[in-house]
Amino acid sequence: MAQRHLDPTTPLAGPAPTGDALAGYLRAQATEFLRALRLHRETGSGAGGSEGSADAARALRRSARRISSSLHTFQSLLDTDWCEGMRPELAWVSGTLAMEHAYTSRLERLLNALHRLSGSTAFPAQPAGAAAPAKAGAPAHPAPAPERGNLTVGAAKAGALLDRQLNLARTRAHSTALQALGSSRFHAIADKVAVLASEVPLTKTAATSDLRPLATAAEGRLTDAVAALPLVTAGNPYNASALVHGLSPDTVPHPQDAPWHQVRLLLRLHRYAREALSGEPGGNAVVELRLLSAGQALNRHRDASEAAAAAAQAARTPRIAPATAYALGVLHADQRHEVEAARFAFQQCWQKETVGTS
Repeated sequence: MAQRHLDPTTPLAGPAPTGDALAGYLRAQATEFLRALRLHRETGSGAGGSEGSADAARALRRSARRISSSLHTFQSLLDTDWCEGMRPELAWVSGTLAMEHAYTSRLERLLNALHRLSGSTAFPAQPAGAAAPAKAGAPAHPAPAPERGNLTVGAAKAGALLDRQLNLARTRAHSTALQALGSSRFHAIADKVAVLASEVPLTKTAATSDLRPLATAAEGRLTDAVAALPLVTAGNPYNASALVHGLSPDTVPHPQDAPWHQVRLLLRLHRYAREALSGEPGGNAVVELRLLSAGQALNRHRDASEAAAAAAQAARTPRIAPATAYALGVLHADQRHEVEAARFAFQQCWQKETVGTS
């Protein structure tokens, strides 16, 4: 039997939280969504507004995730049809806005890794005229890129190939995000969130229903998923077992990674359920810090996994030079080692959580 150790009731003292607490939390998140949307519209065009626009896009994603997660965890206390209609739409908003940042971060991670593997730490500004990532709703700005002269020929060509591929993907994601934010679909979601800011569709029994059993169920799903992970294997930070199929013709996500990605999502659901119980982030500071550390390890796991997949995809490019393919293979192996290191970090964090609350 898996040990339950995260105690979602810690933030609460006094009366049990009911549907009224959930309604207050959802109204607050809906208000944050609308505030971020207004900020995005104010900063999304014109010189000097790029950083504010990026911040607004992150705030939109953050509030959309929290609303969607709460609808998932506490669906039995909310109108079923409304929940089933809202959740996929909020996931679409969050996912669409996340893609441009993901490609930008992936390219930076891979280029930095190429420099590290080549024995160079330089990361100067990109030469004039080169492609550069832009933030959602903002004009493009030059982004840092390695100085090719500091790399071996194979690594330099590998970096150039990744730069072309990921900047193309980023540009497409940027266009997609702009189109999405101007679409009738997004406006319909924003209208529903505006209604949510003042009126939450609770069931008739929600006002007297205790939120804690539903939050505990979310915790249980997380704990069970963690129990199914190969944490013994993760005790060795560089077992490299996931390298076996890394450069195979099969381009689907690596099957080893899926359970860890699922734990990451379940951990997020658990954290947001704790927020709904207390009405805000926080509660037991020690528990929250450990949950945050565990989440950061799983975020690094996802980032390294996706970067490894990008390196493997680039290595499949037809007619590239052997030295370029070799550099991409080394880069792929490096990122798979980063995957293993992130698993090890999560395992260490989880063991500390178990000992600290047992």
